[in-house]
Amino acid sequence: MPDQLDLNLLRVFDALLQDGSVTAAAERLHLSIPATSRALGRLRRAMGDPILVRAGRGLAPTPFALRTAPRVRSLLEEAAALISADREIAPGELKRTFTIRINDGVAATLATAVVEATAALAPGVVLRFVTEGTESIEALRDGSVDLDIGADQEATAPDLRTALLYRERAVGIVHADSPLARVRKPTLAQLCEHPHVSASRRGRARGPLDEVLAAEGLRRHVATVVPTAAVAVLLVAASRQVGLVPQRLAEQFGEALNLRWFPIPARLPGTGVRMCWHARLDADPAQRWLRETIRATLD
Repeated sequence: MPDQLDLNLLRVFDALLQDGSVTAAAERLHLSIPATSRALGRLRRAMGDPILVRAGRGLAPTPFALRTAPRVRSLLEEAAALISADREIAPGELKRTFTIRINDGVAATLATAVVEATAALAPGVVLRFVTEGTESIEALRDGSVDLDIGADQEATAPDLRTALLYRERAVGIVHADSPLARVRKPTLAQLCEHPHVSASRRGRARGPLDEVLAAEGLRRHVATVVPTAAVAVLLVAASRQVGLVPQRLAEQFGEALNLRWFPIPARLPGTGVRMCWHARLDADPAQRWLRETIRATLD
């Protein structure tokens, strides 16, 4: 009969997939190398798969192992939450990696504060930031992403939770040498006298501002389209184009990059920045600590 899986074997599986090495996994788990090798053998028999195969000088996970890894991680987190529910944690003793999927414009301002706060309180914690992609909720369900932070993310399923972090608005930015920098509150007509850069992950040149301009009989010239607000800030710093970016981003980096920012004289839709997580992580003390730490950086 094949070996039965238990939590200890699943922990070995998780460590092997994270490190891609028997030696590194053994060190992570405080096991001997022979014991970890034997556990790998048991995993292979129980799962009916090699799990890791030789690739050059190292080991590479099989497709089955890659598909299974997020589910194993999720099971381990649920088990940890069951055992540690309602217990207090000591952040200074916490050894854990959190994966946070985050919007680029939010990451540029929020990530720095979160990293500093985490390093001061929990130096053993690793924050792994990943960029937005498909925004699939399956990543939250299978445990490959612990927390999703982005714009206007309402809970779209009963097993997800969301919390509003703050509200954001778009402002205009220009280089300090631009004629617009000398105008305290540029008009819509003045904005249209200069080329614009549009920040759109989907490559769109038009946005809410264009609808407002059209209603006033105006039209702007979008000379450049870039994928993120952070890239737009850098481009404006090196050109004479006008950019629309989140106000927090403009405030934090404007002075350092010799930029000036100003309000847009139009009613543009605001944006709510939220964090989203799976319901199974509600009771996990470490996950609660992470969410509370992120909120505290905004106070």
